[in-house]
Amino acid sequence: MSTELEPFSFAKRIPTTPSIGSTTVTKPDHIHLSFGFAAPHLFPIELLSYAAAEAVTQQGRKALQYSGAPGPGKVLAWIQNRSKLNDIHVDTDQILVTYGSTQGIDLTTRILVEPGDHVWVEAPSFFSALQAFRVAEATITSFPIDENGVRVDLIEEALIDARSNGKRIPKFLYTMPTYHNPGGVTLSIPRRKQLVRLAREYNFFILEDDAYSELNFSGKRYPSLYSLFPERVIYLNTFSKIIAPGLRLGWLIADKSILTKARLLNLGGSIGVFTQEIVAKLLDEFPFQPHIESLIAHYRRQSDVMADAIRTDFGDHVTFHQPEGGFYIWLRFQDHVNTTEFLQDAADRGVSFVDGRSFYVNAEAEGHSYLRLCFSYVSEDQIVRGVQKLADAYFAYLSKTMSST
Repeated sequence: MSTELEPFSFAKRIPTTPSIGSTTVTKPDHIHLSFGFAAPHLFPIELLSYAAAEAVTQQGRKALQYSGAPGPGKVLAWIQNRSKLNDIHVDTDQILVTYGSTQGIDLTTRILVEPGDHVWVEAPSFFSALQAFRVAEATITSFPIDENGVRVDLIEEALIDARSNGKRIPKFLYTMPTYHNPGGVTLSIPRRKQLVRLAREYNFFILEDDAYSELNFSGKRYPSLYSLFPERVIYLNTFSKIIAPGLRLGWLIADKSILTKARLLNLGGSIGVFTQEIVAKLLDEFPFQPHIESLIAHYRRQSDVMADAIRTDFGDHVTFHQPEGGFYIWLRFQDHVNTTEFLQDAADRGVSFVDGRSFYVNAEAEGHSYLRLCFSYVSEDQIVRGVQKLADAYFAYLSKTMSST
C-alpha cells in the first residue's frame, strides 16, 4: 500500500537551472550551434584505445586502486612542462588535477567565498561559473567586455569607490582572458598588467580560466595572468578542448596555501587515477604538438566559414568580433532585438544557439540582444545551413515584431 509523500524541503541555495540553448533537442538532423563541444572526429581514438589497453595490461592492478599507479605523476610532470609555454614555472605540488576546469571553479569558490562575499565577473561570463557563485551565495558584480577584453578601467573605478566608501572588496575576480567564452575576445597585454596591479594593490584573487589558449589561430601569445602575479592568481586549464571532454580531466595551479585547502575539499582522494593512467600512456606515445596544430587549422577554418556565413546571411543586422582562437562567435543585434524570442523558432527550423541572457548575472535585464554560436562541433556544411536557418528565424521574428508595432 503506497501513501503520497509530503513535499521535501531541499536546500534553498540550489538554484533552478534552465535548459541552455535547446540542448534537449535530440533530432538526428538538428544542427547544434549551441554545443561548446570539441570536434569528435579529432579525438585520438586509436591512440586512446591503445593507451587504455596498455594501462590495463601494464598497470591495471595498481591503476585501479585508490592511489593509482605511475600515471598521475606523469600527468603532473606533463602539465608542469607544458605550462612553461605560458611562462608558468611551478613545482608539481602546486598542480592539482581536477574533474575538468569546472571543478576548479567550484573548489576555488568553496575555498574563498562565504555567503555574502563579493565575486566579480565579466559581462558576459561562463554560465556554469555564474551558477557556482550563486550556489555559494556570493554577491556577484559584473563588468562589460569590449574587443580588448574586460573593461579593467571600470574595475579600477569600482575598487577606488569601494575603498573610499567602506564597501567590500571582492574575494576574487573570475576571468577568461584568452579567447573568451562566449565573447571570443582576448584581454590585451596592457589590461592584463593593469588587472594584476589592481589585485596586488587591493589584495584580491584572480581566477584565470584558460581553457582555450592552446587553440591559437593567430600565433600571437599572451602572458598568462598567473605568470604576472602567481601569489594572487589561481590558474585553470583542461584536457577537454585539446584531447577529449569525456576524460573529465583538468588542472588547477596555485600557491601552495590554496592547494592545501583544495586537497582537503577533494573528498574522493585522487581524481580519476585510471583515466590519468590512460592519459599518461597517451602522452607518452602522442605527437602532441602536431595534434594541436591540426586542431588549430581545423577550428580556424571553421571560424572563417561561420564568419563568412554570418556576413552573408545577416549583413549589417549584427556585429561580432572575429576570434583569434577558441570555439565561439558572439553576435550582437540591435538593442530592441530579444534573441530569446526566436530561440524556439530556430529550434523548430533545426538549429540551436544559446541566447545572450544565459551569460549574465541578471538574466531578466541583461544580454537580450546577444547570442552565442559555436563553430567547433559541427561540419562546415552544417555551419552554413545552420546560420541560414538561424537567419530565417531572426528575420521571421523581425517581421513579426515590426508588423505588431
